[in-house]
Amino acid sequence: MKNLKFELLLLLRSRPALAALALLALLSALSVWSGMRMVAGQNAALQRIAAVQAKDLAERTARQAADAEAGLTAYYLPHLTIDPPAPLAFAAIGQRDVQPYALQVRALGLQAQLYESEAFNPELAAPGRFDFAFVLVYVAPLFIIALMHDMVSGEREAGRLRLLASLPSTPGALWRRRVLLRLALLAAALLLPLLAGALLSGAAAGETAMLAGAALLYLSFWCGLAAWGAAVARSAAAGAALLLAAFMLLALVLPTGVNAALERALPVAQGAELALAQRQAVHSAWDKPRDGTMQSFFRSHPEWQDTPPLPEGFHWKWYYAMHQAGDDAVAAQVAQYRKSLWSREEWTRRAGLLLAGVNVQVLLHRLAGTDLEARLAYMDRISDFHGQVRRHFYPYVFNERPFGPEEFARLPSYQPASAAGQPPLGLVAALALLAGAALLLGMRRTASCC
Repeated sequence: MKNLKFELLLLLRSRPALAALALLALLSALSVWSGMRMVAGQNAALQRIAAVQAKDLAERTARQAADAEAGLTAYYLPHLTIDPPAPLAFAAIGQRDVQPYALQVRALGLQAQLYESEAFNPELAAPGRFDFAFVLVYVAPLFIIALMHDMVSGEREAGRLRLLASLPSTPGALWRRRVLLRLALLAAALLLPLLAGALLSGAAAGETAMLAGAALLYLSFWCGLAAWGAAVARSAAAGAALLLAAFMLLALVLPTGVNAALERALPVAQGAELALAQRQAVHSAWDKPRDGTMQSFFRSHPEWQDTPPLPEGFHWKWYYAMHQAGDDAVAAQVAQYRKSLWSREEWTRRAGLLLAGVNVQVLLHRLAGTDLEARLAYMDRISDFHGQVRRHFYPYVFNERPFGPEEFARLPSYQPASAAGQPPLGLVAALALLAGAALLLGMRRTASCC
């Protein structure tokens, strides 16, 4: 403990080291503040949307006639679905700033409503997001390199390396203390703002601990790698160049290459194409025999086949059968679209078995509920709720019952669910192995450097 205290005082007397730790803590705090500000803005927007929805529903109820057509009411009546951010969403924003987190659906065709709002503003997506995940993955390694690149070469250039090697102690004990001390200080500077943000957001202790643990493993990986680079380099400049090259390769070049390869190997259609295909299927049904449309509908909804036959001219149950036929027409395309998206996610997770930066991003976005899995889960909940809306209106439409103002009280209500989830255990184990291997490599190399 006395030696550790001495090393701490020695490190803190270095103004560049102290400034680096303070700057990292400031950047971490700013990223947490930025993420919390974005999450607070989304929560406020959801509250405003819910208030407008409630006001609109009250006005519709007040002016609804007792003998109103259910089909006409279902056509115009929107039903709100929301995807509120998880408590840890501030740490890893993911796609929440470019993908919709509130969607109104009607009893019409679902797929067009789901995917017509999928397009995002490229101006918002281009600069990326300044959140905790960004600071951890891309900024923290640079501070680790700054603090550790000359850990060994600095002693060599100052002429103290042989003296340190002659001290009566366990081989490598000095370097282990220095590496672990720097790791602890870097972790404190980075994680204390995160823990404060999690506390203010009301995040669960277990989820916060898992997120902090993943961040600590990632820092350990880079500290081990930096210790190895500091030991093999003959000068401080060479150590910095070697570690910066490793950072460019592991954090930028390889992940970008993996992403480009996945986009080329697993092309994914745009969601707007699915919406267009569904609308075209609906519009083409106007020119097809009505009986064919109804028989197609009855095959998937046999409970309505004994209702009164279609009269001459337009009827709402034929119209809703057209929209169901449109959804059925693109069902295979939707399944392929989701399969392609999930295939990319699976291969990204496989890449995370070898690339620590990819690994920790997947873990953080899973814990924050801002990844593809959370997005698809929200769409599944919309689909289930849309089915409830249809089943609520179909008895009125197919049995030609009026939809009076008192019926609004029995409308189904969407219930949001938490988007956060458990991280893939395979990725957690892989990150722990990568961190352990890097630390072991760095410790062994520093122990033999003198």
